[in-house]
Amino acid sequence: MTLSIGLSVNPQDPQWLDLAREAERVGVDSIWVPEFWAYDAFTPLAAIAARTQRVRLATGIAQLGARTPAMLAMSAMSLQNISDGRFILGIGTSGPQVMEGWHGVGFSRPVRRTRETIDIIRIITAGERLTYSGEVYQLPLPGGAGAAIRSRAGACFVPIYVAALGPANLALTGELADGWIGNSFFPGSSEVFFGPLGAAARQAGRSLSDLDLVVAVSVEFTEDIEAAGRRHAAGYAFTFGAMGSRADNFYNNAFARQGFGDDVAEVQRLWAAGDREAAAARVPIEIGLGTNLIGPPDVVRDRLRAYRDCGVTTLRVNPIGSDLRECVAGLETLLDLVNDVNDVNDVNDVL
Repeated sequence: MTLSIGLSVNPQDPQWLDLAREAERVGVDSIWVPEFWAYDAFTPLAAIAARTQRVRLATGIAQLGARTPAMLAMSAMSLQNISDGRFILGIGTSGPQVMEGWHGVGFSRPVRRTRETIDIIRIITAGERLTYSGEVYQLPLPGGAGAAIRSRAGACFVPIYVAALGPANLALTGELADGWIGNSFFPGSSEVFFGPLGAAARQAGRSLSDLDLVVAVSVEFTEDIEAAGRRHAAGYAFTFGAMGSRADNFYNNAFARQGFGDDVAEVQRLWAAGDREAAAARVPIEIGLGTNLIGPPDVVRDRLRAYRDCGVTTLRVNPIGSDLRECVAGLETLLDLVNDVNDVNDVNDVL
């Protein structure tokens, strides 16, 4: 098993396309484009596909409910054609704030919607005629004039990765998906995620090793570990306070299952009370350090080894540095460290 590096690029950044091209040049394995309430994920990937030759291209993530399953399949097949087979469809349910506030789509039965969307995409990409009788989707629509249609694009394989944090969605991912997109992740408590993923995979007749296990991290090479860790921790205040309701926040629940329940609850309370500075200060530094790669190269190398040893196969990193030159230099350093870790473990595997 080897550890690969993927890079997140944000089209809001002025040099995002140059960064994508440089990332391929220095050896990054995959490039991921996010989708929230700015740009869509597919259009920038088409631009990257036209300017690269090797690197894999992934949505990280396309929001379920923002498009019909058939539209997702069509977009995925378009990117697979444009990129000569390099595309990965990363999908996720997002949350009620985005789906109901931005898209005007009810946020209900997210796990069931994910299952049925995967089913429908695979019917379409397999070149089969589309008929589907689900609990969320029924195609053709009953009682209407719709017909069972087969895609004119022809069959093609589209890997489907699912962003999942809760146990039910993790189990679905282990059962059906080609990869898992994770965050809020500590290598030391990987079983919180890999347990449900692996159990469902085995029940479906496969194993956890059949999935590409992707974890998002930020990377900062620095000698001042404490200051950087504190800064990254403070950034979680928005996640804990605003990315969900007081009753249900997927990220808070994930951190609670890893031992930080009281901490995230207090951060959420402070944020809701309007004291955002106190909320940022209340996030434990262990969260900032434990979910990212922070420190001098030797420290980052040890952290990379921890991710690899617990079973992570891809780290999806945020851009490194204040400008393009620093970002590329940071990527080169990171890739050298990853090669060191993979080489040592490959030797141990042989021995």
